[in-house]
Amino acid sequence: MMKTEQIQELERQYGHVFEVDANLDRLIKSIELLSYVNPKNIEKEKHRFFTSKYAIDPEFTYPKVQFNPFKLQRLFFAQRLERIQDDTICKMYMDVINYYSNMIQCIETIGKGRHFYYNSLSVYGTPTEKDVQNARFILHFADEPTSADMEKVYTPHEACSYFEDFAKQYDFPINIKYSTNIAAEAMVSNSAQALLIKKNVKFSKNQLLTLANHEIGIHLVTTYNGLLQPLKVFSNGFPKNVETQEGLAVFSEYMGGALTLKRLKELAYRVLAADSLIKGYSFADTFDLIHGHYKLNRDEAFGITLRAHRGGGFTKDRLYLSGLRKIYKRYQREESLDILLSGKVALEDEDTIKYLHTLGLAQPITHKTLSFTQKLNTNKTLDFILNNLR
Repeated sequence: MMKTEQIQELERQYGHVFEVDANLDRLIKSIELLSYVNPKNIEKEKHRFFTSKYAIDPEFTYPKVQFNPFKLQRLFFAQRLERIQDDTICKMYMDVINYYSNMIQCIETIGKGRHFYYNSLSVYGTPTEKDVQNARFILHFADEPTSADMEKVYTPHEACSYFEDFAKQYDFPINIKYSTNIAAEAMVSNSAQALLIKKNVKFSKNQLLTLANHEIGIHLVTTYNGLLQPLKVFSNGFPKNVETQEGLAVFSEYMGGALTLKRLKELAYRVLAADSLIKGYSFADTFDLIHGHYKLNRDEAFGITLRAHRGGGFTKDRLYLSGLRKIYKRYQREESLDILLSGKVALEDEDTIKYLHTLGLAQPITHKTLSFTQKLNTNKTLDFILNNLR
């Protein structure tokens, strides 16, 4: 952690940078997309969809937006970037402003069908043909036998205790809250610095290990590392950071001995579900692809379809598999992952962050992901698959 006098000296040298950074920090705090895009009535609409024998698309409702999108856009673009004389830093913040401007447009159009989908594309993109081929390659492997570790027997309260114990390995606090309005079984809220656990589900032993390595080992590690950096942009998030952050998180599952072929197939299904959006599939069509064609059980197929169709078409999930591929290739080349743990950053930001290090505007990481040194994976099928992703 930097000392107060070091921060003060940096603020004296780079006053305009810190001014813009602090302004953006205040603006960004109100726009965590995932807090708006998760439907409020998931269970009710799931029951209605199943009762209709998968014929009637769910009608989801969403949380009310708590800010004025037009006013917020105006404030983002009112930043005096011309005062920042360093071209690299100026461009960095220009990219940040454009990214969060797109994010505001996403939030503004949640629940408005294709309007939201096209805004989602501007933030998260769509699966490439290579992504789709990788997904299909994974799905052609035969399922592995189900073990006792996969049985869902743990309550949310038992999950909470598990995560608290797991987090004791790390030198940061863990704040756990329960929620009924999240699509995942557990997720980190960056703005609240909290781990959210879904209230009405049960967890398997493997799932707890997976979530712990994913959510605590990466998402909380990068949250707390970001908060310790001189600039707030590290904790708020650089543009296009999701692919890298989710790739790191799934790689942490792999290195922590939690990743299974079933989990890898789940990421492959997500790619195909995201790809179905560009083909114009309805919710029922995507569900039929995953449940009817690929024979995934209906509850899991509903969850994957929900994640892709929430908001009107949300392509974020296509990034987990491509992110894993990129991080794994980097691991094979024995390249350090430390800079990627310094906050919510992307692979594409690495040169910029190295430059910020030379100026003292970025610092070495405090918290490391423990699974990266454990190398606990023993599944040769996973090694074969990861070595052969294109």
